[in-house]
Amino acid sequence: MALRVAVSGKGGVGKTTVAAILARLLGREGKKVLAVDIDPSPSLGSALGVPKDVRDRTEPISKMLDLVEERTGVRPGSSYGSLFTLNPKVSDLADKFGVPTEDGVTLLTLGTIETGASGCFCPENALVRRLVSHLILKRDEVLVMDMEAGVEHLGRGTAESVDVLIIVIEPGTRSVETARNIKKLAKDIGLKRIVAVLNKSRGEKDVEFAREKLKELDIDLLASVPYSDCVVSADLDDVSPMDSEDCAPVVEALLPMKDRLSESGS
Repeated sequence: MALRVAVSGKGGVGKTTVAAILARLLGREGKKVLAVDIDPSPSLGSALGVPKDVRDRTEPISKMLDLVEERTGVRPGSSYGSLFTLNPKVSDLADKFGVPTEDGVTLLTLGTIETGASGCFCPENALVRRLVSHLILKRDEVLVMDMEAGVEHLGRGTAESVDVLIIVIEPGTRSVETARNIKKLAKDIGLKRIVAVLNKSRGEKDVEFAREKLKELDIDLLASVPYSDCVVSADLDDVSPMDSEDCAPVVEALLPMKDRLSESGS
């Protein structure tokens, strides 16, 4: 059975780091993993360890104007009203534009829409939403999606097939409030299993704070990741935390979560 995981959270909490480590840990088990970047500022490739020259050549699908025009019948930015294909062909895009990375993980960078309302009725959004739906409903590999701070690209029918939404939080009230808002949106569209990861924990006091606040939201805390400068250092050195010996405690802290998710997807 395929496992479909969405990772969300307030900007800056480390959701991309969590998504990348989870994807590679699952890949090391021999699973076929597709890591999908659906963030306005794609950085999952860097966290996975994709070389900079490869990342520089990788264009988000939402920015591929010729592709969007080919599949929807309308070029982004043109005057189109409602006259474009809402169900474009997307079944070949993951295989065509996926980038092989470490541990057998394939990266697919979708990007997102940077202008207009979140429900932007435009060809780029139609293509991305259709592709996300296809990846969740039709593909049979493990899917790890690095979402923006919300669940904007998940529709009602699609969300019901996501096995788990991981909300990454850090110690602090604002982060918990974001988790509250994300859970409400997720429940509204039918996401059933919602869990959390505490990142940048400075000790048991932070863990207890998170556990207490999350209990009020009826959200299980699956893992607590210790604060470490290694993640910043790895980013400065342009390497994945998975490839940094200093980040071993961060990776190890996520192993129990990976095991629980693997069991639920088996």
